[in-house]
Amino acid sequence: MLGTADALPQVRRARAGEQLTYRRAYLFDQRRRRWQVSYYAPPAGSRGRTREIAQVVVDDRSGRVLERWTGVQVDWTMARGYSGAFGGIANSPWVWLALCALFVAPFARRPLRLLQLDLLVLLAFSVSYAYFSAARIDVSVPLVYPGLAYLLARMLALAIARSRGRAPRTRPPLRLLVPARHLGIAAVFLLGARAGLNVAGSGVIDVGYASVVGADQLAGGHGLYGQFPPDLPHGDTYGPLTYLAYVPFEALLPWSGAWDDLPAAHAAALVFDTLCALGLWALGRRVRGPALGALLVWAWASCPWTLLVLQSNSNDGLVALLTIVALLALTSPAGRGAAAACAALTKFAPLALAPLLATYRGGLGADAPWGSARLGRATAVTAAAFAAVAVAALAPLDLARFYERTLGFQGDRGSPFSLWGLYGGLEAVQAGVLAGAAALALAVAFVPRRRDVVVVSALGAAVTLALQLALDHWFYLYLVWSVPLLLLALLAPYGEPERSTDSIESARPGAEARMSTALIHGSSSAAS
Repeated sequence: MLGTADALPQVRRARAGEQLTYRRAYLFDQRRRRWQVSYYAPPAGSRGRTREIAQVVVDDRSGRVLERWTGVQVDWTMARGYSGAFGGIANSPWVWLALCALFVAPFARRPLRLLQLDLLVLLAFSVSYAYFSAARIDVSVPLVYPGLAYLLARMLALAIARSRGRAPRTRPPLRLLVPARHLGIAAVFLLGARAGLNVAGSGVIDVGYASVVGADQLAGGHGLYGQFPPDLPHGDTYGPLTYLAYVPFEALLPWSGAWDDLPAAHAAALVFDTLCALGLWALGRRVRGPALGALLVWAWASCPWTLLVLQSNSNDGLVALLTIVALLALTSPAGRGAAAACAALTKFAPLALAPLLATYRGGLGADAPWGSARLGRATAVTAAAFAAVAVAALAPLDLARFYERTLGFQGDRGSPFSLWGLYGGLEAVQAGVLAGAAALALAVAFVPRRRDVVVVSALGAAVTLALQLALDHWFYLYLVWSVPLLLLALLAPYGEPERSTDSIESARPGAEARMSTALIHGSSSAAS
């Protein structure tokens, strides 16, 4: 067994670059009689710990090598492409490709538009994910960045063109293969099928496990940060509202104390997914009518990235949900401030949206000066609501410990799932990208001046995507953070009413009913 492991070319190359290496063998799977042979090297510097540089798994009965890992895949098991580690049955080609087809099928009619390309780019991350699932992170990681950069550029271009009047604010309804109302009905069944897949063929990754453990800590009156179990030492890296959101689910389906099936994580993921669909329905109906609401629900239900989040039972659906809530509350300064704070205190990334939301000018007129009293009051109310929620959530915590366990840990850890972590020597480039993302988050608070909910959605998506470009640790689940913003920005301009106020603000009841009827008939006739 040891001789077989020693003879592997990968192991020999790993040991050749080190001095004083040694090996240890462990029977890590007694039932199936599988041995793990680990190869170690001394610390790289005068301080540090012994490094594991290679790992081999050998079957005791046959002597066959089952696994061999070197480099970052020794420390990062999630880089090894284990089948079903993320998403469970969603990784089946039949399920994934079927969803991709359903996602784009309604839009597969002439005339060809950039919309079709935008949707295909969102699906094109599947190529990178396929390489990730095959343990080829050397290919999967670089393939992510062109897609992120393209969508970022498209969102900025859409927002600028719309705000300056270069793009028509009213476009003909989309020519759909299926009427929007039929898509809405089909989406209900598709959401039910997704729920069935979650129950029948999904597992809970460490993100969902950490959320349940944190909820148990809160419900039991224990400290939240620095007190997680040994098998999840860094599970307390999220904001307090992530764990608080899981408290009702953990109360109904208590944690057993082990990383088992974790029914509370399943229940939370299902509820977040369903609420996202309902929120998009409400948002689309308010912006343009029932046709857009149905189309947004269909796009959410058929998007493979939202299914990946659901099947992984992660907490990323909560981030998407709170982003939708912020858009629904956009015309209420206090409401959008509170929603922005809740989103920011989950996984921190939505904090970048706070400047954009704080200076929304809905109802004030596009030409209201920045120094106007009404705009100043609205911004102050938004900031006050944000601060009130943040203070209420953070006041019970030891802030030094909170920062150390969350943002401090995330800022210091390395990761091979970004360009910055996979390749060395890019610190200056990453710093520039991060500075650009921060500058964009601040700039969109002031420009462009003319904006409605579609412009806000496009700018919000751009800010979120820019931040993801700069992250040390990036993963495919993070795509869902921007999916609601992307879908609304891309689909809302089509078939808008000729007479519009701020898009998010409700029209008069009678006018809204007439508008909704016209939109439904328009979509139906275009699809027939």
